[in-house]
Amino acid sequence: MTCIAAVGDVHVGTEGADALAAAWEGIGERARALLLTGDLTRCGEPGEAKLLATALERVPVPVVAVLGNHDHHADRPDELAAILVDVGVTVLEGTSTVLDLDGTTLGVAGTKGFGGGFAGATISEFGEREMKAFARHAWTLADRLEGALREIAGADHRVALLHYSPIRETLRGEHPEIYPALGSYLFGEAVDRAGADLVLHGHAHLGTERGLTPGGIRVRNVAQPVIDAAYRLYDLTDAPTPPAAEGPAPPTG
Repeated sequence: MTCIAAVGDVHVGTEGADALAAAWEGIGERARALLLTGDLTRCGEPGEAKLLATALERVPVPVVAVLGNHDHHADRPDELAAILVDVGVTVLEGTSTVLDLDGTTLGVAGTKGFGGGFAGATISEFGEREMKAFARHAWTLADRLEGALREIAGADHRVALLHYSPIRETLRGEHPEIYPALGSYLFGEAVDRAGADLVLHGHAHLGTERGLTPGGIRVRNVAQPVIDAAYRLYDLTDAPTPPAAEGPAPPTG
């Protein structure tokens, strides 16, 4: 069994890191890696990232992360990534990594992702400079994700790690009017072309946990408000995950 833990949207601000550290205690007995799907901080300030880093450096398994829109808010994403890297976290953006988990290899390809919408309601690269830049950003990051997934094609298991959603299905519960701000079909298509065992994302706090890409690859929305737990476990060998696989409920307040 190859179980990984995943969560996103923990939004560490001036407090909350100690509660997270407590909630993640014992994770090494349940999972072989922890994957974080972005919005790790509240406003993208380095001080928030330092608090998060104090919790992450106590996690006894490899940690792989992407950043989210909140982590970009202060326009200092490189500083945030460097703080996390200093405590051993692998931060991905259009890149990949392969973990050796006691003889089983886990390849993770990650990107923040971006918005743009889904089939029948998408933003196109036409019109004002700002609109073209918006659409082009999604195309660029989707291409990079596909390339990163192909780089880890030899791994025993492959996970695509995003913040924004690659499919419409896991957004159900959110207002349809804001779907273009929550994800893009381009990332689902990129995963289908390159292949993966599992896609993880966050961002959609009111969305739904489970979905599939058009090609039938499992997609899971692990935003903490959705899973209502400190993390969720997923078995990459496709064995059903028992109810007890959930992490402890996240502290409130």
